[in-house]
Amino acid sequence: MSTTGPAAARLDLAAYLARIGLPGPPRADAGGLSALHRAHATHIPFENLDILLGRSIKLDLDSLQSKLVENRRGGYCFEHNLLFAEALRHTGFDVTMLCARVRYRASAPMARTHMLLRVDLAGARWLADVGFGAEGLLDPIPYDSDAPVRQGPWTYRVVREGPLYVLQSLRQRAWIDLYAFTEEAQLPIDYEVANHFTSTHPDSRFVRTLFVQTVSTEARCALHNRDLVVDRGDVVTTTGGLDDDALLDALDRTFGLTFPSATRFRCPGLDR
Repeated sequence: MSTTGPAAARLDLAAYLARIGLPGPPRADAGGLSALHRAHATHIPFENLDILLGRSIKLDLDSLQSKLVENRRGGYCFEHNLLFAEALRHTGFDVTMLCARVRYRASAPMARTHMLLRVDLAGARWLADVGFGAEGLLDPIPYDSDAPVRQGPWTYRVVREGPLYVLQSLRQRAWIDLYAFTEEAQLPIDYEVANHFTSTHPDSRFVRTLFVQTVSTEARCALHNRDLVVDRGDVVTTTGGLDDDALLDALDRTFGLTFPSATRFRCPGLDR
C-alpha cells in the first residue's frame, strides 16, 4: 500500500470535499488547514464496525475512498488519517505521517498503534488528527507551545515529556493524557502492521469493543457497546442497555450508519 505516487493520483478530491461539506479546496494556510480538519472531523464518523462483522480493514486509497466517501461509512485512525493525508497533500500542505502510543484509559504501556499527522506550515508544526475515537481534536493544534487551546466545549494542549510529545485534554480541571508520540516519520508498511494487530488480535480494544463516534462543535456522541453517551464538555449523559434493535436505530439516527435489520455485531463487549 502506498500513499504517494500512483495511489495519490487516484484521489477524487471533489468527491472527498463533497463528503465533508466543503464547496472547494481551501487555501494552503492555517485557516485552510483548520477548515479542512474540522470539516472532516464533523462529517465522517469514527467506527470499528467492519471488524465486528468479520471484515478486513483495507488501507489502500481506493478502498478508503470507496468506504468513507462513496459508501458514506466511517473508520478508525488509519482509515481517517491516511485519507486525510492525501487530501492535505492534494491541497498543497506538507504532511509527515507519525505514530503514537495511546494512554487514554490505559493501565499499562500500549503499542504504537495510533496514526496522526504533522503539518509543517509557515515555520510552525501542527498536530493534525481526525481519527482519534475518544477525546479527539476538532481542529489541528500547534505543538511548538504548551498553551491550552479551546475547541468547542473542550480544551487541549501538547506538552513535552523528554523526547515525547503528549496530547492532553482538560477534564474536570485536570489534564489527562490522550497519547504520546515522537516525530519519527512512518512508512505505509508500519501502518499495515499496526492495523493487522488492531483489527485482529483478540486483546485489541477494537476487537473486544463496539465503538462509534460523531462530533460537532457542541457535542460528541459516542456509542460504546450498548451505551449511548453524549458529551457536551461539562455535562455528559448516558443512555445504557440498548438492545440489538435499539443499537441499530442509534447507528442510523445518531451516526448516519444504516445496516439491515438482521445485522448483529460480534464482540465480548456486547455480550449480555
